[in-house]
Amino acid sequence: MSSPQHDILCIGNAIVDVLASVEPSVIAELGAVPGGMTLIDAETMQAIEKRVTVERVAGGGSGANTAVVAARMGASVAYLGKLAEDDAGKHFAHDIREQGITFPSQPLAASRSIPTARCIILVTPDGQRTMFTYLGACTEFTRDDVIGDVVASSAVTYLEGYLYDKPQAQDAFNHAATLAHAAGRDVALTLSDTFCVERHRSAFRGLVAGHVDILFANEAELLALYETTDFEAATRKVAVETKLAVITRSEKGAVVIAGEERHDVSTAQVKVVDTTGAGDAFAAGFLAGLSKGRDLTTCAKLGNAAAGDIITRFGARPEKDFALKA
Repeated sequence: MSSPQHDILCIGNAIVDVLASVEPSVIAELGAVPGGMTLIDAETMQAIEKRVTVERVAGGGSGANTAVVAARMGASVAYLGKLAEDDAGKHFAHDIREQGITFPSQPLAASRSIPTARCIILVTPDGQRTMFTYLGACTEFTRDDVIGDVVASSAVTYLEGYLYDKPQAQDAFNHAATLAHAAGRDVALTLSDTFCVERHRSAFRGLVAGHVDILFANEAELLALYETTDFEAATRKVAVETKLAVITRSEKGAVVIAGEERHDVSTAQVKVVDTTGAGDAFAAGFLAGLSKGRDLTTCAKLGNAAAGDIITRFGARPEKDFALKA
């Protein structure tokens, strides 16, 4: 097996983030679950954008956020995601390439008239983020967008659970996993959100047990996956289905499980400004550490540190003074 060209390949929804600060009453009036993610149509997207004061527009998407943080930590990173050939799509592509990330994906033809995706992120004073996502061009990602040479030349292919909604995307995930394993590479998956898990529990269980080497989840997502309220029972189940499971537990830190080996890794307390992208940053820190040959406890500490930095700032991407290295 040849040496990989990239440490990490992230595959996910290529989204432009639109961020605004709001009071909790706005979330309630919109009928959303605080801290959750709601899929919306183009009309609802426009209505919400008119209702709030937009403070920041930036490249986003969970997998892309992970790619950016991992690259900033010294990993060699590639990214695949579907954009439209519009201004938002061009902004996203320029932004991610500026981070030193290989981005060979081709945009949709202009004739398709489907805009680049947007995620409206409403942040309440306690730092919690509630997301409203218009998927747009993201829904057009298929197995044809999985570039075989890029998968085969990446040590880990990291799959974003948010992308999993459409059958054609599920097929793309399976195809990417098959290509990665054929090349002797690893496959990682982030469950992304409890609502994703509840929509696709059976398919996720099959994906985890059949294709995934490294699973990332928070505690709630893991419990939802195995339909239990018993965290220890869930960890016993995941231990036999994946080579490596990494579970974040907010202020309790993280749990890393590799077969019968378990590491409980605490985290430092920080002042929370915005939790957007915390899980993305954690996965980035962990995988960046793994790419440098760090032990599992150190990888989790790097994940905690990356997430801790992100949640003290507004937005899901690191600022220029981000200096954490793996």
